[in-house]
Amino acid sequence: MSEVYAARRTRLRERCNAGGSAAALVSRPANVRYLAGAAPHGAVLLLGRTGDLLVCSGPPDDRPDRARPDESLPVRSLPGPGGDAAVAATGLAEAQGAESLATEDHHLTVVRHRAMRSVAPRLRLTDLGQAVEQLRVVKDEEEISCLRIGAEIADQALGELLESILVGRTERHLALELERRLVDHGADGPAFATSVGTGPNSGCRGHRPTDRRVEEGDFLSVCLGATYRGYRCEIGRTFVIGTSPADWQIELYDLVFAAQRAGREALVPGAVCRDVDRATRQPLDSAGYAENLPALSGHGVGLEIDEDPQLAPAAMGKLDACVPVTVEPGVHLPGRGGVRIDDTLVVRPEADGGPELLTITTKELLAL
Repeated sequence: MSEVYAARRTRLRERCNAGGSAAALVSRPANVRYLAGAAPHGAVLLLGRTGDLLVCSGPPDDRPDRARPDESLPVRSLPGPGGDAAVAATGLAEAQGAESLATEDHHLTVVRHRAMRSVAPRLRLTDLGQAVEQLRVVKDEEEISCLRIGAEIADQALGELLESILVGRTERHLALELERRLVDHGADGPAFATSVGTGPNSGCRGHRPTDRRVEEGDFLSVCLGATYRGYRCEIGRTFVIGTSPADWQIELYDLVFAAQRAGREALVPGAVCRDVDRATRQPLDSAGYAENLPALSGHGVGLEIDEDPQLAPAAMGKLDACVPVTVEPGVHLPGRGGVRIDDTLVVRPEADGGPELLTITTKELLAL
């Protein structure tokens, strides 16, 4: 993997050189991990004139379950607690003779930025912008493999829960059990806070589990994800509890399923992001549910659970091959509940079989 991380840093350095800066300071943790293999707490990555350096605010975490930095990358730990690695790295860049340093202004606080200027008054600080995030959008096959394993873990945890007795259990209890099962099956942990909604809470995006108990006839919506080697995936499903679904539940479920299928089928290299969003929304808009739809119909995933590209009405840009995204339409009817269906897929050309579905738990409307 050392060659992979070195190649990523080379691509970033080329972008910096093209922008007129010979050095860069990466401080956002996900970006540090992408370029260095690990992001110890408070660490920053300096791409300097004389070489690359991982600067840590304390000793690196040597526990065996933690990611290790690229072996070819020198590491410098600051003496004593309380040191700011970004400030120290800025001083090193000036000492190396750099005239300018590109920094991630969108991640730095004003106070931190001022401290960096104070230790290197002759150094011109420029904005690196979203350069690393842009490099992260297209994944290599090793990254996709991590997402695939994470999806398998999430599918397994969800499948086991569906085989248990659900009536009478609280949303909070079910969410905690799902997160425990993720870890039991090899995940680093949940990719985000697990959402479980029952009855009137079902289908609500980002619903925080409550002490409401599962009842016969409820919609039960679940959204969870696993983190595996730092990479995060997502799956969401909706079920009916105990009895055959009511007519309104079948009608709403079929509409959301049709929307989700349309979104999945629109995932081709070169597709405009807002066109994918439009394809996903169209069945629900036509049925009169436009006001009940979330702002996004999907988004990229990777080292963070919400990355570019964004699938939204005003989204810019096009999809590339090997970009993992979610497609997650949902409708929530206040006081009644709703449906959400969410998959993680990888954009693939038609010659390679089209979009690769990573989360494979059934989307049939099951009565549990």
